Amino acid sequence: MDGAQAPPTPATASPEAGWKRNVAGSLAFLRRRLNGEYEIDDFGYDPDFTEHVLLPPLRLLYDKWFRIETIDIENVPSTGGALLVANHSGTIAVDAVMTAVALHDHHPAHRPLRMLGADLIFDTPVLGPLARRAGNTLACNEDAERLLNAGEAVSVFPEGFKGVGKPFSQRYKLQRFGRGGFVAAAIRTGVPIIPCAIVGAEEIYPLLGNIKPLARALGLPYFPVTPTFPLLGPLGAIPLPSKWLIEFGEPIATDHLPDGASEDPMVVFNLADRVRETIQQALYRLLLRRGHPYLG
Repeated sequence: MDGAQAPPTPATASPEAGWKRNVAGSLAFLRRRLNGEYEIDDFGYDPDFTEHVLLPPLRLLYDKWFRIETIDIENVPSTGGALLVANHSGTIAVDAVMTAVALHDHHPAHRPLRMLGADLIFDTPVLGPLARRAGNTLACNEDAERLLNAGEAVSVFPEGFKGVGKPFSQRYKLQRFGRGGFVAAAIRTGVPIIPCAIVGAEEIYPLLGNIKPLARALGLPYFPVTPTFPLLGPLGAIPLPSKWLIEFGEPIATDHLPDGASEDPMVVFNLADRVRETIQQALYRLLLRRGHPYLG
């Protein structure tokens, strides 16, 4: 060796070098936007915008605020369609976007996660267009199957608003999974189902009450009362810094099921129930592993 010093790696680069790199990246992003040098798919997914605008602030929440740890993320296949099925909670669906950050940043293949969301999300000004640009679409079987057949990793949260808006006293108790439409979509496309258990979201906005008249007036599924909202006004929107664990369970294969299985109510119900029970047991286990919700 000649004793020459190796160039600094990203982990050891000076703050000045990091600042210059960020500025250069921002200028390159602006140039691409002005020149139209970016791609948007049929669903409105804009990978360049997602990477440079949406993900950076979410990474701060992921790494510094919630201190998220992933478990067995390699259970999500690196290629081909896969359907992630997760519990849903937290008053605001922060758990969904944190799961997307986990898969994009920490999976060996850095896969984008195409989330299925409720109509309300896409009907909301600002939020709806941003959700589209992040690659998300309506929670309907047609869109889910198109994405799965295209080889995408897709996520669904079958509890819906029942899970996100449940009171704190019911934390980590899964709500009903609906009619199992996600199972039918997985069977028809022959993709594996990945049960996903998320611990930590229940404590970011502990739901103590629901002002139903105000919710109806605003067209919302619920109007939350938490320890900090609406008492502290806009400051109440700051989530509490709970410690998170996200576990990706072993894939449940569907490609061995016979033709027509997606139309058999018993097959669909039994598989949906198996996924639900797998997630519920994982939640109990992860709660023991995590310990204190804020000091972990």
